[in-house]
Amino acid sequence: MSRKLLKSTFTVGAMTTISRVFGLIRDIVIARLFGAGAEVDAFIVAFRIPNFLRRLFAEGGFSQAFVPILAEYKEQRDEAAVKALVDQTSATLGLVLFLVTLVGVIAAPVLITIFASGFDDAKHVMASDMLRITFPYILFISLTAFAASILNTYKQFAVPAFTPVLLNLSLIGCAIWLAPMMEVPIEALAWGVLIAGIVQLLFQFPFLFRLKLFPRPSLNKDKQGVNRILKLMLPTLFAVSIVQINLLIDTIFASFLVDGSISWLYYSDRMVEFPLGVFGIALATVLLPNLSSEHAKKATEKFSGTLDWALRWVFLIAVPAAVGLAVLAVPVLATLFQYDEFTSYATIMSGKSLLAYSLGLPAFILIKIFATGFFSRQDTKTPVKIGAIAMVANIGLNFLLIGLFQHAGLALATSLSACLQALLLFYLLKKEAVYIPVSGWFKFGLQIFVAVVAMALLIVYFVAVPEQWFAWGLLERAGMLSLWIAVSIVCYFSVLWLTGLRWQHMTARH
Repeated sequence: MSRKLLKSTFTVGAMTTISRVFGLIRDIVIARLFGAGAEVDAFIVAFRIPNFLRRLFAEGGFSQAFVPILAEYKEQRDEAAVKALVDQTSATLGLVLFLVTLVGVIAAPVLITIFASGFDDAKHVMASDMLRITFPYILFISLTAFAASILNTYKQFAVPAFTPVLLNLSLIGCAIWLAPMMEVPIEALAWGVLIAGIVQLLFQFPFLFRLKLFPRPSLNKDKQGVNRILKLMLPTLFAVSIVQINLLIDTIFASFLVDGSISWLYYSDRMVEFPLGVFGIALATVLLPNLSSEHAKKATEKFSGTLDWALRWVFLIAVPAAVGLAVLAVPVLATLFQYDEFTSYATIMSGKSLLAYSLGLPAFILIKIFATGFFSRQDTKTPVKIGAIAMVANIGLNFLLIGLFQHAGLALATSLSACLQALLLFYLLKKEAVYIPVSGWFKFGLQIFVAVVAMALLIVYFVAVPEQWFAWGLLERAGMLSLWIAVSIVCYFSVLWLTGLRWQHMTARH
């Protein structure tokens, strides 16, 4: 079973890698054409608001509530009942999203005032105009996520994982070809977001038809099932989106700092999102339907064993990724973004926040895994309580650290609050005996520690100083970065092998 989970995780991870690579290309294009200043700050806010709601209505609260119920129907009821649930849910979700979209478009200036209070009049107007264009994205992308939840429940992970590539392609195309034709070039990115939402939804349709689960919206087929989803969803909306809420809170604080602060946080956050998406979200996506099925079958030992297996993979991948991002922050940012409008100063400032964000990368991934342990059992109240504590901690840390480290202090506050949230979720899973750690964790942790230290020392002592990276051209930067990433990976896994860790230790589920 663990091999099937690993294969599914690699499938989702591979598709997500394609998406993240195109996401990097997208960010490189935006950085090269628009830099890191007031206009990009305005677009990031106009995109971040509907993107935040996407995490709530789509990947976050809705999916975490819908998949366990759909998995239960799939295991315990007939096809007609499953179809009725899908039809009723599509109608309810579509109606709610339409109303939210309508309010968002009308209230765009108010939302910008709330989420970017420090913007001057020019940035406020620019962000408001773009938010009116980007806000309908929430309607289309949430329905896309609804379709993806159905596909994931039926173990068809590749298509939903590939779909975000279409967003990146749309933004790249609009930045290159539409922007030069517009009076305000940055607005082309807003149109790219809207176009992407429509295309991503249409892309799901053939695969739903193949499953014979293409929804025919109806408000009178399975009200009881939808009520169960809504009951789970309301607290889940908050619980799974704490990191995103913290990022929005960071945006509010950053809007009072110098121009470029929001952009610096954005570019560094994108670097952390790469391993988070490729591995963390991929693993959580695969775990949710599997854990939900095991809970429905009352297979408690398998449930705990699956969690333990997932956590070992998190530490194996996330810890070296975090350390690598921290010590290679400037080389990575310089190689990817420092061209044309993106200056060495922007690289240095983004590097500071990337260092702070990288400290929280393992916690960001652990939250995804631990939260899945609760949601798969249809327990949404516990993560809400923990999430509330983490959010309050983040706000307090923002006030404490912004004066000391400016925008990097906001990133550090997000990382520290994520660590707190992950620790509390772990404590409660263990306390309730939902998760019982398998023996061997001390040895495994020691092996990871030794390998990571060896890798970090290698990079610190031999990688060129920032000034040398700034002097190199694209080919030299790309070549040296690729070389050191490859050397780091070889060093890390070689040390793990020397300390006794083998492939079969990671593929076996206890």
